[in-house]
Amino acid sequence: MKPHSTPSFPALAAALLLSACTVGPDYVRPIVDTPAAFKEAGEWKPASPQDPATSDTWWRIFQDPVLDGLQAQLKISNQNLKSAEAQYRQAVALADAARASWFPTLNLNAGATRSATSAATATAGSAPPRNSFSTGLSASWEADVWGRIARTVEAADERVQASEADLAAARLSAHATLAQTYMQLRAAERQQALLESAVRAYEKSLQLTRNRHAAGVASKADVAQAESQLRSARAAVLESRLSRSQYEHAIAVLIGQPPAGFSLPAAQAPLSAVTVPVTLPSTLLERRPDIAAAERRVAAANAAIGAAQAARFPVLGLSAQTGFRRSEIEELFTLPSRYWSLGPTLAATLFDAGARKAAVSQAQASWEQAVATYRQTVLVAFQEVEDNLAAARLLEEAALEQGAAVAAAAEAETIALNQYQAGTVSYLNVLTAQTTHLTAQRSANDLAARRLVAAVLLAKNAGGTVAKGPEQPR
Repeated sequence: MKPHSTPSFPALAAALLLSACTVGPDYVRPIVDTPAAFKEAGEWKPASPQDPATSDTWWRIFQDPVLDGLQAQLKISNQNLKSAEAQYRQAVALADAARASWFPTLNLNAGATRSATSAATATAGSAPPRNSFSTGLSASWEADVWGRIARTVEAADERVQASEADLAAARLSAHATLAQTYMQLRAAERQQALLESAVRAYEKSLQLTRNRHAAGVASKADVAQAESQLRSARAAVLESRLSRSQYEHAIAVLIGQPPAGFSLPAAQAPLSAVTVPVTLPSTLLERRPDIAAAERRVAAANAAIGAAQAARFPVLGLSAQTGFRRSEIEELFTLPSRYWSLGPTLAATLFDAGARKAAVSQAQASWEQAVATYRQTVLVAFQEVEDNLAAARLLEEAALEQGAAVAAAAEAETIALNQYQAGTVSYLNVLTAQTTHLTAQRSANDLAARRLVAAVLLAKNAGGTVAKGPEQPR
């Protein structure tokens, strides 16, 4: 049994040098001020440990099979997602290219030339033409003494993670945009139904007014007012149809289809509100993909500082060549035709007018910019959650009040119409009551739509929270 061999001192020193000379700052996540809880949460239901932190199907809280089907198509055909996926693959390829610097570069070459010496420069007359054949293999490798390659690879890997988070953010944004547009389409449908119902009621009022005018108990002005009200309602119906068409076109583009070949059937169910639980602000930092992307870019910028600092030091490399060279091709691959060379290289820049120092300053400034962007992203995330928590809470209270207003307006319309038929009030009272009732209904529909949009945005801003289920329609 052979005794255990001890590595030589130069080899050991070289190993220690290679492992201990990575220059540049080690990454530390920037500190951000994180509140203990959201101010606008109030008694809002917090997400419990049993609630999934994130979900790729958070829109199922609305319990709408049509929306579920559209979201499935979006995953497959949305062009913005395809673009984000391509950007992610680019980042992966760049990281692979950076990682290739760890390994030697091999080059194979072959050549053949025919040359002759000029008679004016030849010492014994014109030399006959000569052939030269060669083939060879060359290799070069850079020893990462100062950690430039390591820092470059580190930065590339962090950019891959940032790009992956960008892709997740693009998915979340696309699904939220589709859900929001879908809710607005259904709200436009609901408004169209309200207006069509009003048109039918106004047609009856106009006929009643004409009959009363024919009987001599109503004036021509009453007929004109009733007709004006009816035509205004018909114009509003056309506007609501336009809004629905535009939302439908937007949905078609989101799922990667031309608007001309896409249509959605109208829904009959009323709009239902949902409750979206939220987590603590500290948890939000771990769930928002845009925050993750901004934080990973800080890490990449930190590694880029080390790469820029390492570029100021000498580059130690190793190069080798071997091959065959001969004037007769049949004797090219013979031992006398072989050549080789092997040796280290050391390259250092003596003067660059401060270019490398400026590169380090640029990398440090890029890191400071990335830190500021990260902290701003966190602040905006907190703001978005607070905004939509407040919207969800206050719009719910407003919806209750508006529901009572609709009921009161409906009663006032009935009373005014009965009084008009009895001849105790003018048609202006009916007109005012009907207008008030329709306005109250449209406001209630608008509040319902805004509550749904706020729920979509809250789910998005919380990183894709899953809620328990829909409340009862109000």
